[in-house]
Amino acid sequence: MSFLDAREHGSKVGSGGHASAQNEAIDRRERLRRLALETIDLSKDPYFMRNHLGQYECRLCLTLHNNEGNYLAHTQGKRHQQNLAKRAAREAADKPAQPAPNKRASVRKVVKIGRPGYRVTKQYDPETDQRSLLFQVEYPEIEEAARPRHRFMSAYEQKKEAWDKSYQYVLFAADPYEVIAFKIPNLEVDRSERFFSHWDTTNNVYSLQLPFKPAQQLAPAGGGGPPPGMPQPPPGMAGAPPPPPPFQGIPGMPPPPMGLPQPWALPPRPPGA
Repeated sequence: MSFLDAREHGSKVGSGGHASAQNEAIDRRERLRRLALETIDLSKDPYFMRNHLGQYECRLCLTLHNNEGNYLAHTQGKRHQQNLAKRAAREAADKPAQPAPNKRASVRKVVKIGRPGYRVTKQYDPETDQRSLLFQVEYPEIEEAARPRHRFMSAYEQKKEAWDKSYQYVLFAADPYEVIAFKIPNLEVDRSERFFSHWDTTNNVYSLQLPFKPAQQLAPAGGGGPPPGMPQPPPGMAGAPPPPPPFQGIPGMPPPPMGLPQPWALPPRPPGA
């Protein structure tokens, strides 16, 4: 470019003229590369790798780059971003589902006003030989639209008394009253139509009928007895050990005298016999 051409394009004398579009693009990319290197740490990029030839490689897209700026420009491109989205979706699908964290519900604080009144009635059905308990708990000042609840508790759940597997507990709860519990025998409950609960909204009385299976009530407490149809043992022989088997005499030996123990085992044979 001559001096006159430079002046016609508006350049100052000695400035060398305007830079071409290609030179401006090269200068812009170089400035962007230096800025990116200052803000982005390539050592923390899991897909950035420098091979033995001195080139830079993207392990996600399997592309080669001559310098770090070219690699940074590639990471902002459409191809690299699509591969990142595919990799994230595949890892999310392969990752096992984690259980949801247990979120404890906030405990509602209620001022207790005391224990409710109750009545317990023992019942017996002679036709089925079945015993049951009828609980009637009164809640005259129960909260509006509330309903009493009951549950069974094992002897090993409570911490008030010593553990006894022969008993269990039935609990009744209704706000703002305290929870009350009743100690009942640890028998299997009959869950048929005889077992029911009823909440009387007029008198505010909660009723629970708890029947037990009759088969457990007929079982003897001390263990089994003779099978059905077999004669009963005499009154004085209950629990006594069985008598010893009758003595069988040994050929060639006199019977043992009275009062001595009988020889249940054979005596050793004498030598030469």
